[in-house]
Amino acid sequence: MSDQPARVRLTRLRLTNFRNYASLDLALEPRPVVFSGDNGAGKTNLLEAISLLAPGRGLRRATYEEIAREGSDGGFAVYAVLDGAFGTSEIGTGTAGSLSPEGGRKIRINGAPAKGADALLEWVRVVWLTPAMDALFTGPAADRRRFLDRLVLAIDPGHGQRALDYEKAMRGRNRLLAEDSRDYGWLSAIEAQMAETGVAIAAARVELLGLLAAMIERMPGDGPFPQADIALSGTVEGAVSKSAATEVEETYRRRLAEGRAGDRASGRTLEGPHRSDLLVRHRQNDMAAEYCSTGEQKALLVGIVLSHARLAGEISGQVPLVLLDEIAAHLDVRRRAALFSILEDIGCQAFMTGTESALFSSLAGRAQFLTVDKGQVFEAEG
Repeated sequence: MSDQPARVRLTRLRLTNFRNYASLDLALEPRPVVFSGDNGAGKTNLLEAISLLAPGRGLRRATYEEIAREGSDGGFAVYAVLDGAFGTSEIGTGTAGSLSPEGGRKIRINGAPAKGADALLEWVRVVWLTPAMDALFTGPAADRRRFLDRLVLAIDPGHGQRALDYEKAMRGRNRLLAEDSRDYGWLSAIEAQMAETGVAIAAARVELLGLLAAMIERMPGDGPFPQADIALSGTVEGAVSKSAATEVEETYRRRLAEGRAGDRASGRTLEGPHRSDLLVRHRQNDMAAEYCSTGEQKALLVGIVLSHARLAGEISGQVPLVLLDEIAAHLDVRRRAALFSILEDIGCQAFMTGTESALFSSLAGRAQFLTVDKGQVFEAEG
């Protein structure tokens, strides 16, 4: 891998029966892209389509039935052309036609079926920030865990499968406990699997936070986006930071066995990485993020996402695509200018949306400006 991560550029996006787009074939320039238009025009739908070039359910976490255009007689399809480290590549994904004859979404890369969604990470990484994430610091811990695991996945392709394996094992254990099963051998086997995958999940999170914290340190302390102090709250993550993985696995396995009665009574597993939380503090104010103003929370979140985008590029060797939905409206002029400058420094192709293109006027001549109107996209003056 070269010293500088390869720049990845999305040059074509084709949609079929995707949200409010019956059919769209969009040529994209290899530079930042600004989508402007009224609320409900379909701007976020375009970002959602791009987010499906990453593993998972996209930036809205929608069901595939919700994504398929209302009234269409089939599923949806997303086709993308990328220029990156491996030259030009083509990615197709969706639930329509030959892509997915039996439910779920399928993926084809350069015409060949992919073994799984994690294969996408060999070709492109995608990070995003949406208005729904504005409540990240004040919302439930589950939202922060999901956010954290998305950050981990962008630099560790195996993290998604570990999380799926852990959840599957935990559901199996919960079911056996609910049935008051006395098959202790089977319970012990499931708990051993939970311990192995759970410790691997915790270790990946701890490693990511260490790398991300080092990247945040490179941000100027008096910059427009405040530095965040980040930490994890969780028994397994705490143990991983202090002891060997094999020792932590054995301790967690034993605690699961000892906790069967309590877990049976509560109807869920009470201890493990599925209960952990991401803790964030505004360093300059020495204040927990949940107590900061909404403007400070937004600036903290932007700083974390930008630091992670830079980290993902350095770790993977490929600069990620960055999706920023309705980003400019909540930033003042100084922070908007700083945001655009940082994106340029990272070298990413950013896709940004807003109701007013004037909010992006400082990008004139440096970005592609497109107008979105009721399922159609037009070139605009920029």
